[in-house]
Amino acid sequence: MTRAPRYPISDHYDGRVFRNPNLTGIPSLYEILRWKLTSRPARWPKSITIRPPPRPPLAADGIRATWINHATFLLETPQGNFLTDPVYSTCCGPFGRIGPRRVHAPGISLSDLPEIHFVLLSHDHYDHCDLPTLRLLSQAHEPLAITPLGNHDLLTRAGFSHIVELDWWQTHSHTPNLSITVTPSQHWSNRLSGGRYSRLWGGFFIKAGDRRLYFVGDTGYDSTLFTSVGSKLGSPDLAMIPIGAYEPRWFMREQHCDPAEAVQIHCDVGSRTSLAMHWGTFQLTDEDRDEPPRALSSALAKAKIAPGDFQIMEPGGGIVLSN
Repeated sequence: MTRAPRYPISDHYDGRVFRNPNLTGIPSLYEILRWKLTSRPARWPKSITIRPPPRPPLAADGIRATWINHATFLLETPQGNFLTDPVYSTCCGPFGRIGPRRVHAPGISLSDLPEIHFVLLSHDHYDHCDLPTLRLLSQAHEPLAITPLGNHDLLTRAGFSHIVELDWWQTHSHTPNLSITVTPSQHWSNRLSGGRYSRLWGGFFIKAGDRRLYFVGDTGYDSTLFTSVGSKLGSPDLAMIPIGAYEPRWFMREQHCDPAEAVQIHCDVGSRTSLAMHWGTFQLTDEDRDEPPRALSSALAKAKIAPGDFQIMEPGGGIVLSN
């Protein structure tokens, strides 16, 4: 008797594992070993003191986005407060105590967070899915967690009781004026408690009232993926786009975009304003800590895009969307 697949067969699920439709698979064990054995990483500082700037005041009908660290944003909207991929542990690895160590404190401490209504978990990699942080959030706030297919077990282990799993392009309509859609990204999944590609990865497109917010998630660049997001869901008022963890390119190209490709994503989706993320907190790859902002500035100048349209913030820095 053939066992039915856990999820419907699709262009990105074969009944056993998820995949990127335009790729055969990333990365192979051989490629990981080759990178580790030939890597010449830049030297990062062990510790950086941050001085979070004053956050702009938030009007009752406004939306404020604050970059906390890595891929963690606090999004304050009239429809509720969101945290994306919350990571507060010292290390991004098993138990929050193994793996790359953070070089700066979070831009907002856990105790200073406002009430959190929603947690958006993009995929299972340790620098995005930190179980110790998720446990603290579930205990303190009891938020609704929204995540791509296959990540339910991780959130249950973290104590969440309200969980919504979505496939790419599926939407959770929370209220008439709030919806969250899981969007495709070009990435992969793996951790000690799950096989490679056994859990889906993605981004999130939030429609809050008449505002559109797009959290891209971890991704390599694909020439059709991001134009499809813009055409299907509309141009975002604010996009949060990764710019770091991209060297060496022969290994990282398919899974992490570089700053020039981040600028192309900004253009492909038609973002009004974008914010840089996924840089400067944990040394995951070979480039220098300050290289992603430098490369982003160069890419913006080359594309003739004003720096204010794609901003680099310090941890704890925020912006308020204006009409």
